[in-house]
Amino acid sequence: MGLLTWKVLVRTGVPRRMGWNDDVIETFRSSKGTENYWGPKLIILHSVGAKSGEVRLNPVVGFRNEHGWRVVASKGGTPENPAWYHNLRANPSFDIEALVDGEVVTVPVTATEITADEWQDAYRAIVAEEPQFGDYLTKTHRRIPVLQLTPRYDLQ
Repeated sequence: MGLLTWKVLVRTGVPRRMGWNDDVIETFRSSKGTENYWGPKLIILHSVGAKSGEVRLNPVVGFRNEHGWRVVASKGGTPENPAWYHNLRANPSFDIEALVDGEVVTVPVTATEITADEWQDAYRAIVAEEPQFGDYLTKTHRRIPVLQLTPRYDLQ
């Protein structure tokens, strides 16, 4: 049994199998963000379930900006938003794990959705950094939400 699986078992009292997200999270933590597909852009959301109230861990791409990070609720361009998006809307104050100055740190953040009039510029900047996010827009008719994650303390 891996350390992460053991932590999940201890925290929840319910054993569960390691899945893709668990593998990504474990690799991110053990390599300090150097050995994963998204590299230092990966962040781990510790969202609070809208219905369950339980903490859910979701690895996502975090786009750094002057206010913290932006995340895209793309779900690969599927017609529906990812579950974590609904959790962040219901419980906008939560923690993330992110690579800051070469260390994986836990940062308390508050999520706010980018408004319609700012959305196009925000999404354009994200696509300039990671072009595949532009492809997601061609796969769905929904406006893919972008959320700003603002630290609740100064990272300096």
